[in-house]
Amino acid sequence: MRQDPVKTYFILVCLLITASCGLYAQAGDTLTKTIPKAFLDDKVDYHADDSMITDITNQKAFLYNNAIVVYQDMTLKAGYIEIDFKNNVVYAYGIKDSTGKDTQRPDFKNKDGQYVAGYIAYNFDTKKGKIRDVITQQDEGYIHGSVIKKDTNDVYYVKDGKYTTCDLPHPHYYIGAKKIKVIPDDKIITGPAELWVADIPTPLVLPFGYFPNKKGRRSGLIIPSYGESAIWGFFLKDGGFYFGGNEYVDLALTGDIYSNGSFGGTANTNYRKRYRFDGGLNLNYSRNLSGDRELPTTVVEDNFFVRWRHVQDPKAHPSSRFSADVNAGSSRYNKYNGSVTGDYLQSNFLSNISYSKSFTGTPFNFSANARHNQNTITKKMDITLPELSLTMNRIYPFKNKKRVTNTWYDKIGMSATANARNDISTYDSLLFTNQTLQQMRNGLYFTVPISTSINVLKYLTLTPAINGSSKIYFESIRQRFDPVTDTVVTDTVPGTVIANDLAMSAGLSTRLYGDYYFKTKHLKQIRHVATPTLSASYHPDFSESKYGYYKTVPLDSTGTTTAMYSIFRNGIYGSPPEGRSGLIAFSLNNTIDAKTKQQSDSGAVYKKVALIDNIGVGFAYNMAVKHYNWSNINLTGRTKLFKVLDINAGASLDPYQIDSSGSRIERFEWNNSRIGRLTSMTASLSTSLRSKEKQGEKPTSSLATQDQMDYINSHPEAYVDFNIPWSLSFFYNISYNRPGLPKSEVTTQSLTFSGDLSLTKKWKISLSSGYDFTNKKLTVTSINVYRDLHCWEMHFNYVPFGFMKSFSLEINVKASVLKDLKLTKRNAPTYGRDTY
Repeated sequence: MRQDPVKTYFILVCLLITASCGLYAQAGDTLTKTIPKAFLDDKVDYHADDSMITDITNQKAFLYNNAIVVYQDMTLKAGYIEIDFKNNVVYAYGIKDSTGKDTQRPDFKNKDGQYVAGYIAYNFDTKKGKIRDVITQQDEGYIHGSVIKKDTNDVYYVKDGKYTTCDLPHPHYYIGAKKIKVIPDDKIITGPAELWVADIPTPLVLPFGYFPNKKGRRSGLIIPSYGESAIWGFFLKDGGFYFGGNEYVDLALTGDIYSNGSFGGTANTNYRKRYRFDGGLNLNYSRNLSGDRELPTTVVEDNFFVRWRHVQDPKAHPSSRFSADVNAGSSRYNKYNGSVTGDYLQSNFLSNISYSKSFTGTPFNFSANARHNQNTITKKMDITLPELSLTMNRIYPFKNKKRVTNTWYDKIGMSATANARNDISTYDSLLFTNQTLQQMRNGLYFTVPISTSINVLKYLTLTPAINGSSKIYFESIRQRFDPVTDTVVTDTVPGTVIANDLAMSAGLSTRLYGDYYFKTKHLKQIRHVATPTLSASYHPDFSESKYGYYKTVPLDSTGTTTAMYSIFRNGIYGSPPEGRSGLIAFSLNNTIDAKTKQQSDSGAVYKKVALIDNIGVGFAYNMAVKHYNWSNINLTGRTKLFKVLDINAGASLDPYQIDSSGSRIERFEWNNSRIGRLTSMTASLSTSLRSKEKQGEKPTSSLATQDQMDYINSHPEAYVDFNIPWSLSFFYNISYNRPGLPKSEVTTQSLTFSGDLSLTKKWKISLSSGYDFTNKKLTVTSINVYRDLHCWEMHFNYVPFGFMKSFSLEINVKASVLKDLKLTKRNAPTYGRDTY
């Protein structure tokens, strides 16, 4: 009788195995065997820690304890595995430990996912399988099922299934369905489904369920939130569609609609190319109706806002860089559409688009900027479009590298700057009018500073400098008296005009050291460093008629009363100053450090400790004027206590007295036995404290991918860091001004503070507030509470008083695939934000 060649080959292989290791492997042996490729489509690798039994008659192998079978892209691990070579089927079960607890449950893994079950059967040929009591992960979700079958198209059918994003064997919540169909890397479809929370069914029942199951970005609907606004009525917000795009770009289109007729829309896109650039563009539009839209008293406001952020990777172009940070739009946009308290309080919108280029091997650099500054209270806008600048870094034209000994002129250095600028200053409602375009200011500016440093008498440093500059304008002004209207009329005269400027100065400085030594155990030395500087500067009087920069205009028909004006008064870079200046200035800066002795493992270590960072005084005498030659005496101080508390202070003393009307008189305060009259003073205290990171906790950066870290860094407000148990920061500032009589005295104080505290590993509370000393009450205060609920999370925000008084409570699923599964309760401010 003819033998089956496959069976004969298998028997021979098994006989070789038996001869080499015995029919039965003793406990503790580790066996690894390979079935040759000719037997199946590919080899089957398997081994077990405890034992392996080979049944030659029935063509089976039995593996015990930490058994593993590898076939192509399939890996199966279990406490017990049975391989049926005759039918090309593998079976896997868990085993019980000495206490009767189930351990080493079958773990099946292939390219479609990973499954942990109570029982697994898999056919190598058909690649079909049957799984019982399974838990499998699909992207962010987990599927539990009593029985799972797999067909040849890698589609899984689940009986008595549960879909959840909770990673626990017994999930906190799930969406239960009798039947679930899983298409890997595509979608998950269920029959009639019901939401269960803590094993309790909820009224939320769906006729069917659909969950995306693709890796990476996925396109899909964005479910809107609903609620009621005190002014705009019922609404649906932030609903739309998300286009996943690709790894470089995505797009989200969302809209808002209110029952009173208000509506809005948003387009938001993010783009990124690794090692090149990344950024995002956000376009917003809203139409807000206040009142009944059927009545003529209805107020309609159209608002828009544009945000654009672009950052270039420094490695993309080392010699050039482009960046953008644009925040521009309607002044009242944030009042109606701000999402957080800080949006409403923001009174300025700032934008900057810049490009810079350095020319390698040369001292030249080029930059181009477009700037925007918008005040939401005054509605005033200042726009610079564009500003071009070409600079030359400091060079030493007389330095000879071959000269062994440097001369005094080797240190003469010079730099240069050429700047061109165009400015617009207007109000947001007049931005695109002809009047605004006619009021543009522009010009060119060139400056060449030259300076050097010379050692004098070994310990003194002399620094002479000269600075020449030119301002070029394309129009100037002329003023005349109009006897008809009895006013001064200003005429704009077109034509190129040049304004030259020149300033010269010289400074002499040195350092004086005072050392105080101690014989104590820890304090060894205190060093006082004083840096006195004596300087002189000269500036010509450019209001003299020979320059032609200043002219006079009569103020009446007789011409007896006149006034001087600059023909560059409207110039973007200003005018050369009027009046001659010959200043002799003196300043003295002081620092105080201590040297302490500390013991370490390597012995005694001396450490420098800063006691006072700076205490300075400065004043000047103007020799070129006839009256009030002395300037104010300015005092400054700065230090840091205990390495955490920053202290800054400053004061200004006027050496001249004032009369009964508050006007300065040329009589010194020295006659009243004091150095000067205090006219202003400022002081500030600030600190930022934080505890050390928890020991043994892995930082977020070690647990997240680069893409995830980039998103976290771009959206820090969306994440809570429990690695820092607590943090606290505050800033206190007080200023005093008294330019004249006591009735002119003004004192202002401000205090802002914020902090957060991790009460437990799951609870975190944060607070931000301030105090208004003038009105004697707290400023806008915001309290935030966060609770980590494992697979859920809770956010609570409370503004207890003021115009922004509101609260919001949201409990939602963490995973993005079910981010719309949430419970929200809000009570919003009465100016029109959402109220749930």
